[in-house]
Amino acid sequence: MQRLQWGIIATGRIAGAFARGLKTSNTGELAAVSSRDLKSAQGFAANHGANRAYGSHSELLADPEIDAVYIATPHPFHAALAIEAAAAGKHILCEKPLAMNMAEVTEVLAATEKHKVTLVEAYMYRCHPQTIKAVDLIRNGAIGQVGLVQANFGFHAPYNPEGRLFSKKLGGGAILDVGGYPASFACMVADAIGEASSVSVDTHGCLGTVDPQSGSDTLAICNLAFENGLAAQLSVSTQLSQQNQVRIYGSKGWIEIQTPWIVSPDGGDWQFTLQREGMDKPEIVRGSEPRGLYGIEADCFADLLTGNHSNSPCMSRSDTLRVNQILENWQKEIFG
Repeated sequence: MQRLQWGIIATGRIAGAFARGLKTSNTGELAAVSSRDLKSAQGFAANHGANRAYGSHSELLADPEIDAVYIATPHPFHAALAIEAAAAGKHILCEKPLAMNMAEVTEVLAATEKHKVTLVEAYMYRCHPQTIKAVDLIRNGAIGQVGLVQANFGFHAPYNPEGRLFSKKLGGGAILDVGGYPASFACMVADAIGEASSVSVDTHGCLGTVDPQSGSDTLAICNLAFENGLAAQLSVSTQLSQQNQVRIYGSKGWIEIQTPWIVSPDGGDWQFTLQREGMDKPEIVRGSEPRGLYGIEADCFADLLTGNHSNSPCMSRSDTLRVNQILENWQKEIFG
């Protein structure tokens, strides 16, 4: 099978992480990279083994040898680039969030449907064997009837009101930057215990801290209530260190994932805790994966293109609609 030819749009930190992971992929390889700064693209290409470097994203999208693109720009540019990529006939793996609001999300999804290209929002943790194993345990009733998910993603970043994490014009704020991680995990669990297509935000449980200088949220907490009875408590932050983990509680035990998001980025061992009813000690669920986290994601994406669907709960179109609606509602509850 011919390896999928990838183009990476942008040259920042996350673009580098994907390029490194792609080297461990079984299905794809980096062919080209683009940046608004040609020298930056050329340096990135030299560092990561790309054959071609472009000084504009449109040039990369016009490259007939590129099968799929990874959009790694700041949030506000995702939608326009995804729409342009779809028109160019490129399959799309887009960094989260897919867009800045639901209106843009709808436009992107319409464009990908019109041009018949595959689109996946890049929540890479969903592709990892650790996540797959946790979902399998939930589906098989290892902890009974699941009723509650608690999920956190918080860190203390150096404060820069003009930087990507804080500037409103660059899509700054904890909700847009990392809120999709716990929200998407809660949605995944909801689906694992029974179809839960609609979700409502408990307006009495959403609160946040807004930085007075940048106007972005630096701490945000939200409760979700799914129609199948699952409840979720989410917490994200950019100025507060948190114990980033996920707990799933059921009628017959619980699962605690100590490293849910950036698990084995370069490949290697993973583990989480399973407490079954009646057991004195929790069980340690372990595994090992030679591929890097982003290499696994690239392979899951390739499986979708070939119709060789894996058991990975990667983001579907309905997931993207649901998660981005949660993020929009969450912001409205805090900002009005």
